[in-house]
Amino acid sequence: MKHLALALACLASPALAGVDEALDEHVLPRVKTFRQQAERLAERASEDCTAPALRAPYQDLFDAWMGISHLRFGPLEEDGRALAIGFWPDTRGMVQRTVARLIADEDPAVGDPEAFAEVSIAGRGLFALERLLYDEALSDYGPEDYACSLATAVARDLSRMAEGLSADWNDYQGLMKDAGENTTYLSEKEAAQALYTALMTGLEFTKDQRLGRPLGTFDRPRPTWAEAYRSDRPLRNVVLSLEALRELFRTLSDDPIPVTEAAFADVLDVAAGLDDPRLAGVEDPSERLKIEILQQRVDLLQDDVAGEIGGALGLTQGFNAQDGD
Repeated sequence: MKHLALALACLASPALAGVDEALDEHVLPRVKTFRQQAERLAERASEDCTAPALRAPYQDLFDAWMGISHLRFGPLEEDGRALAIGFWPDTRGMVQRTVARLIADEDPAVGDPEAFAEVSIAGRGLFALERLLYDEALSDYGPEDYACSLATAVARDLSRMAEGLSADWNDYQGLMKDAGENTTYLSEKEAAQALYTALMTGLEFTKDQRLGRPLGTFDRPRPTWAEAYRSDRPLRNVVLSLEALRELFRTLSDDPIPVTEAAFADVLDVAAGLDDPRLAGVEDPSERLKIEILQQRVDLLQDDVAGEIGGALGLTQGFNAQDGD
């Protein structure tokens, strides 16, 4: 198989080799895993919707979400799926208010999947379910309580969205593999561009949001602004996202990419040295420095990817739905 860099340069048919590999080895398997974990959560909720019963499958589903959350184009943006699955950052506290309102009103939409699909995205998805499972004020509910029915509705809705996402990706992959023969991707390079943009914006999101939000400022750190902090996921999300992005970048070129490989290894090594699941150390000067170093390494990693991958393949970072978050 010819190198993607050479193929892009000559615009011959093998140019899509890297795209094919990214789809077959990264995108589609991870979308499948997300669907399977969402089904598992929904099945568990139908058996036992209490918080202790749902926490393990919830964590597994969130792990799977970290494997695809950077793919903010195509099927994941269809009908606002990305936000409905993971409404974060939640800068206005909408999840808390919406979940509280649903419980207070005992909204009957929980009994109707079609009606629940029309509920505000702040009352659905992973972060609404996190409130129900990990917020001490909410999680001590019984099997007959409305909160249990709400948890079941959220789990089933996540499974519905995951099933739709999987089906749509099975169709959408054809547009990317047949780029140049459809109006969605007018050239082979455009398909590679979409994946490269997902890679770069995924790194940017981790740097600016997953690390930047809890860091805040030195005088005003924001530990409770970390992603999914109630379920002890902030650092785990950083690591899993970086691992998924490393897998994606490895599919984009057959050539050796030693600089970027070393940079990813360095960033993950720094993250492994943090014993701070919630990134709560942002409030302690010595621990904060370690988190700042991690953020700086992600920033340097972006530069390495841009130079070694983007430069070699003639790609630049395009618009992504996460831009402006």
